[in-house]
Amino acid sequence: MRFAVKLSSASSRVSEERQILAVFLDFENLALGFKGEERFDVARVLARLVEKGDIVVKRAYADWKRFAEFRLALHGAAFELIEIPGRGISGKNSADIRLCVDAMDLCHSKAHINTFVIVSGDSDFSPLVSKLKENGKHVIGLGTEASTSDLLRDNCHEFIYYEDLKAAALEEATELPSADDKQRKAFQLLLESLHALRRENRDVLWSSLIKETIKRKRPSFNETFYGYKSFGRLLEDAARRGLVDLTRDAQNRSYIVTRFGAEMARPGTPTASGADQADSAEQGTARPARPRASRRKPRSS
Repeated sequence: MRFAVKLSSASSRVSEERQILAVFLDFENLALGFKGEERFDVARVLARLVEKGDIVVKRAYADWKRFAEFRLALHGAAFELIEIPGRGISGKNSADIRLCVDAMDLCHSKAHINTFVIVSGDSDFSPLVSKLKENGKHVIGLGTEASTSDLLRDNCHEFIYYEDLKAAALEEATELPSADDKQRKAFQLLLESLHALRRENRDVLWSSLIKETIKRKRPSFNETFYGYKSFGRLLEDAARRGLVDLTRDAQNRSYIVTRFGAEMARPGTPTASGADQADSAEQGTARPARPRASRRKPRSS
């Protein structure tokens, strides 16, 4: 799987705080990357982006008379559709200009939005990306391999290929244990969220962080609907069924997931204790778990 990631002070700072996203979709450019019967799946894009944080703005730009068959899906995904008249009326780059103006307006007027997502492969957006970075914003690009410019890709903090979204879903497939339908759905959502946190390079998988990610992916989530009194009980059941490995933090006794999914098939993989993982996360370096001191009494002579 290919994710072009470039670290910077802005991107590292945003990764530590809560990410608030604004998504700008250049639909006409994106449509150029699809051939044959393959169609753009907006749900797949949003499922990946919601893993990064809360999406508060979603706008799509196109001459929607040309792409009328996509309007219903985009409306269903709560996109604001910005109508751009045909080139004969509005000019060649009208959609690009309107997108740039709206993005810079939000950059200066909505300080709480710290992450901008440009869904396009057009190199004309490279100056916009540079200006957003200049203003301390984290910029993510997303586009198809066929229609993405190297200039735009390399200028973003991170670039996601649309084709890799499908590949990631296939890699995450995990055989679930025998359970009722509600429990299987809960376990599937749990594993999807754990994979999402791994993709975001989260080393310590706190139970609170896992539930927050699940709530972003499924706002209506409530563990009681799936038959569990608390989220901790859900994690305990998943551990009993061999889906995850759990440990507890030494200070607040909350659960930490140390392994899950395919990682469970590697029994020799060492895992640190919860306290060691938490210390490693705060220090920015990983360290192995400390061996327990022996409690064996000395033999009397």
